[in-house]
Amino acid sequence: RSTLFPYTTLFRSGRRMSIKINLDSVLASRNVTIRELSEAIDITPANISILKNNRARAIRFTTLDKMCNYLECSPGDIIVHEKDQANG
Repeated sequence: RSTLFPYTTLFRSGRRMSIKINLDSVLASRNVTIRELSEAIDITPANISILKNNRARAIRFTTLDKMCNYLECSPGDIIVHEKDQANG
């Protein structure tokens, strides 16, 4: 099975990262469960949950490609950059 890098925080050098994963809303809009996506792209449900809950620090391009192909979306639908409020 493919693996993500299952780190448990979105912090780097003491500051919160402004990269967000919108997998939860993409799954909901397509009525796809974590289990269904997991089986379709051969990734553990635990790793998809890590992504869905914004606890991942990295994702492989091959994993992102599989997700986009299955969900019929683009990477920008899943990954977004939110401007850091503190740094303007």
